[in-house]
Formats: sequence, structure tokens, C-alpha cells
Amino acid sequence: MEEPGFIVHHKGDSLGVVVVEDVKAGQKLKGWIMDTNETIELTAASDIPLGHKVALSALKKGDTVLKYGNDVGRAVEDIGVGGYVHFHNIKSKRW
Repeated sequence: MEEPGFIVHHKGDSLGVVVVEDVKAGQKLKGWIMDTNETIELTAASDIPLGHKVALSALKKGDTVLKYGNDVGRAVEDIGVGGYVHFHNIKSKRW
């Protein structure tokens, strides 16, 4: 398999982690879903730094965000497929 540009830990996750290099908007990315050994492809809608997250599906404001198959917060704004997911657009549900 070609080296993935992002990794998804669980098939139902909302996001993947950029693992190879910084991503530029418009760049085509290949991802690897670890628990099912599947690959997926998407186009980055935003620049995304190495180690940060990319949205795998469209998220509406208020939607639950999943990582490792677990609830890690809620979207505080709409995030499109391939968008940059970080603390500016997701927040913990704890406070």
C-alpha cells in the first residue's frame, strides 16, 4: 500500500490524523482506517499542519465529533469534508 497521508483509528470516526507532511488545500489524500485495514481518499479543503486533524465527513454545528470510536466533543461551526478540525471549531462537551 502507498504510504497514507492520514490515519483513521476507527471506521466510524469523524476525523483522521495527518501523519506524513503538512497538507495544502486542494491536495488529494489517501487515508488508512486501522481497525478495518481499508483505505479512503479525500481532497483537503484547507491547509492542515502535520499531526492535526482532517474531517472525513461533513459536520454541522452541534454534531458530535468521534475519534478512536469515542465522543471527543462537538463541532462549534460547520466543517466540510476535508476541512481542518482543531480547537477553533470543536469544543469539549464538559464545559
